[in-house]
Amino acid sequence: MQQYITSTLQKQRAYFQAGHTLPLSMRKDLLRQLDEAMHRYEKQLAEALWTDLHKSYEEAYLTELSIVYGEIRNHLRHMRRWARPERKSSPLAILPATSKILKQPLGNALIIAPWNYPVQLLLNPLVGALSAGCTAMLKPSPYVPNVSRVLTDMIRTTFRPEQVAIVEGNRQVNQMLLAERWDIIFFTGSPSLGKMVMEAAAKHLTPVVLELGGKSPCIIDKDADLKVAAKRVAWGKSLNAGQTCIAPDYLLIHEDVKEHFLKRLVKEWRHLLTKDPKKAKHFVRIVNDKALDRLISYLPIPNSHGVASNSEASNSPSGRPLSNTPSGHLYHGGVYDKADRYMSPTILTDVSEDAPVMQEEIFGPIFPVMTFRHIEEVPQFINQRERPLALSYFGKKGDYVLRHTTSGGACVNDVIMHIVNHKVPFGGVGNSGMGSYHGKDSFLAFSHRRSVISTPTWVDMPFRYMPYKLFKLIKKMV
Repeated sequence: MQQYITSTLQKQRAYFQAGHTLPLSMRKDLLRQLDEAMHRYEKQLAEALWTDLHKSYEEAYLTELSIVYGEIRNHLRHMRRWARPERKSSPLAILPATSKILKQPLGNALIIAPWNYPVQLLLNPLVGALSAGCTAMLKPSPYVPNVSRVLTDMIRTTFRPEQVAIVEGNRQVNQMLLAERWDIIFFTGSPSLGKMVMEAAAKHLTPVVLELGGKSPCIIDKDADLKVAAKRVAWGKSLNAGQTCIAPDYLLIHEDVKEHFLKRLVKEWRHLLTKDPKKAKHFVRIVNDKALDRLISYLPIPNSHGVASNSEASNSPSGRPLSNTPSGHLYHGGVYDKADRYMSPTILTDVSEDAPVMQEEIFGPIFPVMTFRHIEEVPQFINQRERPLALSYFGKKGDYVLRHTTSGGACVNDVIMHIVNHKVPFGGVGNSGMGSYHGKDSFLAFSHRRSVISTPTWVDMPFRYMPYKLFKLIKKMV
């Protein structure tokens, strides 16, 4: 495998250095090829997503395929404008020189994708790489083997390996890839793995784009429209079974509306997923046994048969009281089935700040709930933790919360939807990532903005040269 990676990268490097990726016409052709390939393989991709994750065609199309289709259209429409040199004014001291910024492709890109949105998060960065004029090596996640197999077949039948290549494998393959010298690395995954990628990139001073994660808060204020908030939060937390890096991770809610909101939230879940989410067509499964075991460990009293409660809940099915552990009280849900990798939407109340469920990104349908009395408490709570990838606020004090917190992106009176707009950047900050992409930001992420000063020779200003006889004049000019 190492030999294949090295030899393919050498081919890509030679292809790039020969200037084959520079013409915009070539870049557009590659994007059209990608679009056509996705339409040819759409059914196979959808079937693979169902097999690996129990993701319905509707959800697969809306959260994976349509986003890539839209990104391709956006780049085809605007690439020529983005690629134009940017003319800039020149200071008096260097006139009659002209100033401009050229957008040049960085070169050979490595793109490593996660399992939760395995199509979108592999191909969306690829759109930016091709648009900017880079070659690309793709690495899909081994946790979704059927999706990985279809993507591999699609890429290898669409592109020449010197243009776009793809390799499958586990973390050992990741290490082989990271041992090579790339011109840019684009990684989507956990903060812990992101640090490993950054460490490997540092050996060659390779620029990175890291789209990570973290604990994204969802805030429900006293003056929020609770009906709408409950509907949107229920959808956002159940989408992909909560296995979304920008999904609401925990709830901060005003204590006066807590009970009302939680009852509405349960009601909306039942409306979206029926009384038995396990039978719902549109409820995704947990990716593997290890991930499910981790989620089970967050429950107050996990057992091999699963636990359940009604929405008002206070007792387990056996009738034994549910204890108030650091993980909180089981308000709703807690049902799981290891054989089916299933866990129901779950609410935990009375959760301690020190509980594991409040320290780690949940990445599942568990929703810990914490209350506040005054809005000033909210920024204090959030700012004590690592900066999240996303923040959601419902109420009339959105400006205050945004002004006093930092996150990769944010939604006011909504969740997740900021990822849909190709015209705004998507990315993290601090522990939740660095760099951004989507639309023009994707083009720029894979480009070097090269400053160029062009000075004519028909005039040669004497004041720039030693011994600086005109220093007083120069001082006024600079």
